Amino acid sequence: MKETTEEGLPKYAVNLAPGWLRWLWGGLACFFIALGVIGAILPGLPSAVFIVLGAWAASRCSRRLHQWIEEHHLFGHCLEIWRSGYISRRTKLVASVTMALSLAIAVHHVNNGYLLVFTIAGLGCGAIWIWSRPEPKGARGHRHSVKS
Repeated sequence: MKETTEEGLPKYAVNLAPGWLRWLWGGLACFFIALGVIGAILPGLPSAVFIVLGAWAASRCSRRLHQWIEEHHLFGHCLEIWRSGYISRRTKLVASVTMALSLAIAVHHVNNGYLLVFTIAGLGCGAIWIWSRPEPKGARGHRHSVKS
């Protein structure tokens, strides 16, 4: 069960932004959530990172939208996994293969040496970060137990 405040909000919920900034955060939340949904359908576009960003932006604009994302049957699980700090071996392998394919496409199509160096550096940093995250103990695949 998630820890909540006296108002029933998740303990990690951020205070709402003032005035017109709430509209800005709301627009960003909807944009990121839409990208996350598209990413779940299209290969090559990540979904989890956009759902996490959407939840963060929603926490700044609307408690109701934030609560909806947190309790959604698909998005909520994604956010729980993110907060756990774990990345499953399967997810690491899929990310690595995707990065390798992206690099192969870049090497084949990009003629700018500086751009290739930055691409390699960025993908390398991403791979190091992903593989440095702990894996859940005793679980296989993407769906795993989340530590409390």
